[in-house]
Amino acid sequence: MTSAATDLAALGSNLGAARAAAASQTTSVLAAAEDEVSAAIAALFSTQGQRFQALSAQAAAFHEQFVQVLNTGASSYASAEAANVAAFAANPAQTVGQDLLNAINAPSLALTGRPLIGNGANGTPGTGQNGRPGGWLLGIGGAGGSGAPGQNGGNGGSSGLLGFGGPGGAGGPGTATMAAGNGGAGGNSFDPGFGYGGAGGAGGFNAFGAGGAGGPGGNGGGGGHGGAGGPGGNGLTIGGAGGTGGNGGLFSGLIGAGGGNGGAGGFSDAGVGGAGGAGGNAGLLAGGGGAGGAGGSSHTGTGGVGGAGGNGALLLGDGGAGGAGGTSQTGTGGAGGHGGTGYLVGDGGFGGTGGAGGAQGGNGGAGGNAGLLGPGGAGGAGGASDLGTGGNGGAGGMSLVFNGGPGGAGGSSLSGAGGPGGAGGNALLMGNGGNGGNGGFGTALGTAGAGGAGGLLLGVDGFNAPASTSPLHNLQQQVLHAIDAPIQAVTGRPLFANGAPGAPGTGQPGAPGGWLLGVGGDGGSGGPGLPGGDGGIGGLLAVGGAGGAGGNSSTGNGGAGGAGGTAGTGNGGVGGNGGLTTAANAVGGAGGLIGGLITAGGGAGGVGGYGTGSGGAGGPGGYASPLFGHAGAGGDGGASAAGTGGAGGTGGNAGLLTGSGGDGGAGGFGATGGGGGGTGGNGALIGNGGGAGGAGGYSSTGTGGAGGAGGSAGMLLGPGGAGGAGGFSSTGTGGA
Repeated sequence: MTSAATDLAALGSNLGAARAAAASQTTSVLAAAEDEVSAAIAALFSTQGQRFQALSAQAAAFHEQFVQVLNTGASSYASAEAANVAAFAANPAQTVGQDLLNAINAPSLALTGRPLIGNGANGTPGTGQNGRPGGWLLGIGGAGGSGAPGQNGGNGGSSGLLGFGGPGGAGGPGTATMAAGNGGAGGNSFDPGFGYGGAGGAGGFNAFGAGGAGGPGGNGGGGGHGGAGGPGGNGLTIGGAGGTGGNGGLFSGLIGAGGGNGGAGGFSDAGVGGAGGAGGNAGLLAGGGGAGGAGGSSHTGTGGVGGAGGNGALLLGDGGAGGAGGTSQTGTGGAGGHGGTGYLVGDGGFGGTGGAGGAQGGNGGAGGNAGLLGPGGAGGAGGASDLGTGGNGGAGGMSLVFNGGPGGAGGSSLSGAGGPGGAGGNALLMGNGGNGGNGGFGTALGTAGAGGAGGLLLGVDGFNAPASTSPLHNLQQQVLHAIDAPIQAVTGRPLFANGAPGAPGTGQPGAPGGWLLGVGGDGGSGGPGLPGGDGGIGGLLAVGGAGGAGGNSSTGNGGAGGAGGTAGTGNGGVGGNGGLTTAANAVGGAGGLIGGLITAGGGAGGVGGYGTGSGGAGGPGGYASPLFGHAGAGGDGGASAAGTGGAGGTGGNAGLLTGSGGDGGAGGFGATGGGGGGTGGNGALIGNGGGAGGAGGYSSTGTGGAGGAGGSAGMLLGPGGAGGAGGFSSTGTGGA
């Protein structure tokens, strides 16, 4: 190209010389004679020559410009060629691969504006711009851009046939004159593909009013998991509601997935905590429902309601656990969310625990009903109270075949009466009735819940079941107790019956359930400042008992909550909440250490108790079974009126093959510093990735707590969990 430019320049020079030589002979032609005709002919030829010289000058200028452009192009081409040679020498495979990918994507880009393979571009931060979709065949959607003050976050881009939807952008913060922005929706996955829905964006915080709502999680494709809902933003008057989890695809459970978890509600300083987002529903064939998000806590107002657990798939899948109710130091604790429903084959989800409240404990959520095959979910324990009555325990879910769910224990109270226990669920055809929940410990002991009835064909009545008027049923019970008696004498455990719960206020552990069908007994609540009892071990086809709540105290530390019991193929029990205290810090109870041996999930960690010194740490979520199952969420950290908020508990890790890691618990409110959010649990080999990290705690005068890290993704397939939002501070520094 350089040689051609040189030759053209020489040609232009020669033409210019020839034109100049002919100019004097062609522009001033002399007349052949002095007559008028000769003069006219000479003038005509001269005019033509002058016009030729003018046109030749324009052509020469164009020729010069063309040569200049040619020289510039030659220089650019040489530079690009040198760069390509260097890149190819450094990585020849990548260069060839990119050229091949560009050739593949070219027709799709021309027709649809979207590549066949490739990731979508992210929205620009601070603009609320939507993320671009990923490639039709393989691609991750771009992340939505965060919103400017008062602006909603952008939606995440959709994924391709294989890939993940992009996460929604965070809503912009509120101001004195503008409402906080809502988080953007997570990107949907292409249906009927095998992609995963993106996580919803976090709602914006607002130091002057209500926090923004978290964005909903994106829906999974035909074989993908729904995305997690975004957490609600913290607010002065109202905490933002957590986003709903995305729904799973038609075949989502076939690769260990289901509905996405709901987002946690935002904290409120003087009003109502945000409601937790509902868990997403699973697909048609297989998959578990997502867990409901925890309700947001409140300093002086009302705790937020926990989100409802999502429903399992119609054919095979467990209902999701309800979210815990938010706590309130001087007001009423939020109610726990109810557990999701299992349909044809699937367990009912556990009800969420009620939040602790200075004036009134929140009620525990009801356990979800099971399907044709599966146990009913356990009711959530009622929240503790400082001055008022403890919350009611939630009722256990019903079951057709397998056990009814145990009722939740009533909440304890430091200066008031304990709350009543929840009723145990009935087993309609085969299985034990659920135990009635213990009454809460307080100045007056709460009444125990009624036990559920055993199945019509086979099953023992639950603890504290009312007397039956059926002679046939009474005969059945006598026969089963007669079978249990020698096995109990030899092994210390019956074959069928449930384990008895520990007595309230004693910290006794729950008795183990029968080897085959028995549900582990719930641990007894602790006496003043003493730890709660551990839940009893469940039988082969049963669930573990819930840990007892730690004892409240007015002179020292609150008691630690008991650990949830382990089980066979059932879910591990929920960890007990830490006791509250008006003197020092309280420690949250640990979740169940493992789930079932084959298919079940881990129980949720207990919520840390609140205190005037520092809030108690939330308990860790229970691990799922070694093979399958979803892990339990970490408990939220306890609040502190004058010190540092408790750290959120870590989410449990999923099973080795399939399942989701549990979400980390949110850090507790602290006057001098917010508690750090818990780390999300790690994902499995296949299936949804790690759980979301918990949000950092709010602080009125100190530094907001740091958000927890998201859990690691599945080793082969699945997205990693979203990191938790940093905690807000009214006068100090926000958390990372």
